[in-house]
Formats: sequence, structure tokens, C-alpha cells
Amino acid sequence: MKNLIGRQAEIKVLQEALVSNSAELVAIYGRRRVGKTHLIRTVYQKELILELTGINNAPFTEQIENFSLTIARTLKVPISRITPTSWLQAFHVLMDVLEPLIKEEKKVLFLDELPWFDTHKAGFLSAFDHFWNTWASKQDNLIVVICGSAASWMIQNIVRNKGGLHNRITRRLRLMPFNLHETALFLESQNIDLTPYQILQLYMVMGGIPHYLKNVKRGESVTQAIDRMCFTHDGFLSDEFMDLYTALFGSSDKHELVVKALAHKPSGMTRNEIVDSCKIPSGGTLTQLLEELLQSGFISEYIPFNKTSKENIYKLSDEFSLFYIKFMDNSKAFGQGTWQSKTSSNVWKTWCGLAFESSCLKHIPQIKKALGISGVYSEQSAWRYVAKEDTEQGAQIDLLIDRQDNCMNLCEIKFSLTEYELDKKNAENLNQKRRIFLAQSKTKKSVFITMLTTFGVKENSHYFSTVHNQLTMDALFEKL
Repeated sequence: MKNLIGRQAEIKVLQEALVSNSAELVAIYGRRRVGKTHLIRTVYQKELILELTGINNAPFTEQIENFSLTIARTLKVPISRITPTSWLQAFHVLMDVLEPLIKEEKKVLFLDELPWFDTHKAGFLSAFDHFWNTWASKQDNLIVVICGSAASWMIQNIVRNKGGLHNRITRRLRLMPFNLHETALFLESQNIDLTPYQILQLYMVMGGIPHYLKNVKRGESVTQAIDRMCFTHDGFLSDEFMDLYTALFGSSDKHELVVKALAHKPSGMTRNEIVDSCKIPSGGTLTQLLEELLQSGFISEYIPFNKTSKENIYKLSDEFSLFYIKFMDNSKAFGQGTWQSKTSSNVWKTWCGLAFESSCLKHIPQIKKALGISGVYSEQSAWRYVAKEDTEQGAQIDLLIDRQDNCMNLCEIKFSLTEYELDKKNAENLNQKRRIFLAQSKTKKSVFITMLTTFGVKENSHYFSTVHNQLTMDALFEKL
């Protein structure tokens, strides 16, 4: 797969479908611009006989006309044979044209942007349900791939379907953004030569979204790329925030409300705190909203150490959303030099810390590998203690790795432009945090303070009296 970066697990699943002895219904979903269509076209380039794509915001008549014309053009079928007036008829036509093509070997039918086909009262989903259950599921040489960026529709109508498609999906793929190793490989494939720190800067702004990264130009600095894409009136990402949430969730006002609330609460929020802040009732609507944001990769969910799932903490984990809210939303600053001018502000320093922490939390397997504990079963969580009395002190731990070998890593994540120097005050804060955790958790395990920084921690007297081990950003780029 020369044209694919990463995606090894997903490629394996798709190739397994090719050699199975029965029909396959493969559902792939994820936020837009993450590379779903490219993955299917590349893996199944030899087996793909028909690709049908929905049209955004088009009425039923245009959808079914496009459906029919694509079949006629791709499979060289006379247009007179394809004149459906309903989706039920359209799928019967599809059965007729596919049947002779799948007699000898396994072939792939790809229905892309499936949610866009499902216009109001057109009966698309019930017709597709009938197509799969009465015919396609009996064709051992057929793989039907369904794909969509509209996460809300895909989750409710496909992943959580309670009707005719319930438990009919044979393989399900949630495509996530690149990690830092894959991001570096992708940029290298575009002949873009950047240092790990520069790649990290891009990642903190754009995340590992291939289509965003594809717009970085060879020979320009990271600052120039951010200025051009984010702070010009026609910049590629200037309108992306509004378009992104609308495309994924349709009526997205409440999704954006939750995301913006989390952006202003770096330590995360419980469900009850989200209810209080966003004024959204704690019922099924909120449950569905949070699940959609989780499944799309915009937020992450953490069970605090020694707590139950009812006390889960939600954090904003989408890099571009955080960047947009901090710097682009309602900003009047545009043009060359805009991003450079912001890098001396306190807002920029705060954002760097948050974005670096978020990036680290997405690379926990790499962190474990760098610590040499990949082979040790462990669970990771966040932890915070809110002081109950004036005489007490609270504490918060960015990342706690609870290991089965009777040890824990209390990870402190710090962004710095140079080697980080631990002074007396910060060293005492770290030791105090460890003491509070030991007292409140009552753990009998050894608790190691681990520093995770961009360029490392200077090994002075405060370091040796406080820190047990350290990692730099290079650990995040490790190949697993």
C-alpha cells in the first residue's frame, strides 16, 4: 500500500474481508478529512467495481438520478435500463447489474457519504436494509462498504441501529487522525522537511488530519503555514470550524457549546459540570451528544483513579477546535505575521501547555514504550483532589499510569521552548502533589514522578531530589 501512511490495523481488517467465505458489510466512519475514502479506494483498488456517493444537501430526485447515472457510466449499462422512481426500485436495479459481476471472485460495492442519500421521507435506509438482508447478505463474493462523515447519522442509524441492520455489520472501523509518527511520515511523503519540534507545533494546531497536513507547503515555515491557512480571509482553515461541526452533526449548536465549555476548562468537566455550564438537561439528548463527540474524536473520556464511570471526566482533545476557540474565534487579526505576533502572549503560553498535554495523552502507548513498561499491564487515568477545608490543599495529576508491577508513574507534562529547569517552588509543588495523592489514595504502590517535556529537564539539585525519570517529546514520535 504505497499510497497509505499508517492504517495498518485498518488495512488488515479490510484485507481479511477479502478472503472471508461470506458476504461482508463493512462500516467505516470518522470525522471528515480524516482519509476514509482514500483508505477504501487504495486497499480495494483492484476489487472495487462500483462507487456510489451521496450529494450533500441534494433532494431525493437528484440523489437517485446521480445514483442511476453513476451505475450506467461505471458499469456501461444502457440508461434505459435504469429508471427507478424510488430507493426500493434503485436497489433492485443494483442487484440486477451486480449479480453477474460477482459470480467468479470477490468484489466491492462502496457507498460513500451514505447519510447524504437519506433525505427526508425518501425511504433510503429501509430500502438499503431490505437490499442487504434479502439479497446482498447471501452473496458470498460481495463486500458492501458503507462510509460517512456525518457521525451523528452513522452512529444512530448504523452503529446503534435497532432495526433491520441491528448486528448486521460484519466489520466496523472508526478511522482516527494520524499519531505523531504517522504525521512525520506523511509530511516526509510530501517532501516537507521539518524538525520534530516543528512537526509537534503543526500537530498542536491541526492534529493528525491528513487533509489539513496536505495543505502545508514545501519550503515554508510552520509559522507561515499557520498564517496562510488560519489567518487569511480565504485561508483553507478559516471557515473549517463551522463547516466541520455542521457537516458532522447537522444541528450542531449544542455540540459546539460543549466543546467551547471544555476549551475553557483544561482540567476537564464531569457530566454534571457540563449540565450546569451548558444548561443542557442530563438525559438521553446529552448522552447521545457526548457519544457523538467521543466517537468523532473531539473529546476524550477519563475515569479518575479509584472512581466509578459515573464520575468520568470529559476533556477537549481535538487540537484544531482548541486552537480555533483560543485564537481564531471572533479574531480581527489577519494577514502575514499574525501568528508570530500571538506567540509572545500569555494566551499562547497557556494554549501551548494545554495542546502539548492533549498531544501527550493521545500517545500513551508510546509513553509506556519509552518508559520500558509496554509489557506490563497498566491502566491510565487523570486524578484530582478538591480541598474540602481551608486548611487543605488540592492537587491535580495530568496522567497517572497505574501498573500491575506494584508501581505508578505520576506524570507531569510541561511545554517549554528550551530545556525545562525545575526550581525550588515547582519541585516543592510536585512533591506536595505526590504527598497528597499518597494520602488520599492510600496506595501501597511505589509512586514515581515522571516529567514529560519538549526538550527535557535540566538535571540540577531540584531535579535529583524530586524527579525519578523523564521523557522528551521524541518519545511521542516512537513507532509502535
